[in-house]
Amino acid sequence: MSVGERISAERKLAGLTQTQLANRAGYSASMVRAVEQGREPASPGFVAAAARALGVEPEYLMGTPYYATLEEDGPLAGLTELRAVLAEGPYVRPLEPPDPAALRARLADIETALRGDRTRYALALLPSLIRQLHGALEAAHDDREREQAYAMLCAAYIVTEGACGRLGYSSLTALVLDRLDWAAARTEDPRYSVRSLMKRARLLMTHGSTDVAMALVEQGLAAIRGDSEPDQVLRGYGHLRAGIVAASARNLALAQAHIAEARGLAAPLAGESDLYGTLFGPGNVEIHSCAVELEAGDPGKSAREGAALHLPADIAPPRAGHHWQDNARAWVLAGHPDQALRALTLARRTAPQQTRLHPTVRETLYAIAAAERRRSDSLGAFARWLGISL
Repeated sequence: MSVGERISAERKLAGLTQTQLANRAGYSASMVRAVEQGREPASPGFVAAAARALGVEPEYLMGTPYYATLEEDGPLAGLTELRAVLAEGPYVRPLEPPDPAALRARLADIETALRGDRTRYALALLPSLIRQLHGALEAAHDDREREQAYAMLCAAYIVTEGACGRLGYSSLTALVLDRLDWAAARTEDPRYSVRSLMKRARLLMTHGSTDVAMALVEQGLAAIRGDSEPDQVLRGYGHLRAGIVAASARNLALAQAHIAEARGLAAPLAGESDLYGTLFGPGNVEIHSCAVELEAGDPGKSAREGAALHLPADIAPPRAGHHWQDNARAWVLAGHPDQALRALTLARRTAPQQTRLHPTVRETLYAIAAAERRRSDSLGAFARWLGISL
């Protein structure tokens, strides 16, 4: 079932008309009809609002995780053990750690894998790394070694949240963020607490809590006091997050103001920074500029500007892939399904693992199929690659 079909079924079970659901969700009745009929792909903001209005989980409406697709590539190594680690909370069973240099190398390997669209590989290694870092905490001889272990644990939880989200296990992210909060409160680096606030804001957006999400982002921005490069990178990332939150709340002017702030902070950077897992830089700012226009402004403008965007060579593949996924949705909303399929092809080429598992890709493909009078071979091939029927 598509998102629209699930919304339609839940709406009827709730005894609501399309107009009544639209009023509860804060969207137009024509938008509800278009999504239910598959003519328009549901935006993340719409899914969050509909889920809240219907009293169901956003994951249910999206149909995630995509178990069948995940199983095609074999068992998802690390997931069962990660669940156990998160359930253990502060009582994690530690493992004997290697030396700090080896721990840092393993963490860097996992971070590189996530940036390179190798999320399954990253997930497989994370549980043992987290247990080893807890072992390093117990084995620490002094405050310096303990601080290093807590900082690496924060970085590990940041990667874990990203991996869970990409694979569709968003229900685990709240537990991950609780652990990140716990570790961040024990480091001497306040930036990890700021990073945790920004990540929790993203989680709140999926539940339609944009007011609380914006409050957390503003709290995080206020906590950044310095002017060092890490501070400026994290401040710029915060403005990007604020821009997306504002766009999700359909406040285009506020979203654009935050994008402008981020653009100014990114201008002096030589490239895309991966400090604190932010992936902040000039390229990411322009990706977000197109995204806020898509969510709260003119989809046609977002489609045109997004298609013309020249992404820097050092942009992370999942970031680039997400841009082309958004660009495809913008082209559908602008009435150009052929351009949308081209953008999806670029997303697949850039970040295949992420593209295959992202809910908006499937919704966009359903909308392309609804718009095309004659089913093309390329559309059918893309659907088979996703593992769906049109």
